[in-house]
Amino acid sequence: MLTLCGIVIVVVGFVAGINPLLVVTVAALATGLAAGLNIVAVISALGHAFTTNRYVGIVWLVLPVIGLLERAGLRERAQVLIARSRQATTGRVLMLYFVVRQLSAALGLTALGGQAQMVRPLIAPMAEAAAERRFGPQTTETNYLIRAHAAAVDNIAVFFGEDIFIAIASILLIKGFLQTNGINVQPLHLSVWAMPTAALALVVHVCRLFLLDRRLRRQAETAEPALVTPPAERAP
Repeated sequence: MLTLCGIVIVVVGFVAGINPLLVVTVAALATGLAAGLNIVAVISALGHAFTTNRYVGIVWLVLPVIGLLERAGLRERAQVLIARSRQATTGRVLMLYFVVRQLSAALGLTALGGQAQMVRPLIAPMAEAAAERRFGPQTTETNYLIRAHAAAVDNIAVFFGEDIFIAIASILLIKGFLQTNGINVQPLHLSVWAMPTAALALVVHVCRLFLLDRRLRRQAETAEPALVTPPAERAP
């Protein structure tokens, strides 16, 4: 049971707001030591996992490309595109991206979206532009709220959508865990049972985005108009 201490470290570290990289590293070291491995073996396992999954370093290639696109006006063009659409709302933009992201993840195309590649340069600005077109300039708090929903859409859609693809790492991890505990199940069965969960996640999140639109509309209706101070009258 001591090997479960890593989970406790992760939960406590995230709640305390400590650097995620430091939290995960400490959790991995604690789990390895609790399992009876020496410190050299634990560090060796971490290094082997990093070199085996070299695609983790691809983010260093993506970030400069996204930076160049933003400097060339990618965010502005996305905002102009949404501003021209009369039917677009913040919730509808995020709903459309949720469906596309979940379907692409179900086909194994998890790299088509992401926080750095898609949400920050495109989806979040488009959602903010939809709110500004309908309700005018938004406050900083409202913009942060919209960005948080845009980030959540990407995370939730890919999390529940990727399990439908039988060759994804999460399905293989579940199969391996169940098999080590004497439960033999085929990846196809796991994929089939992931479909209702993904559909339910879609329904729940669409409702959340619908409530987001209502919240933005209610904020716009209850916002006090700016007071215009008349010029001071000259003394006779």
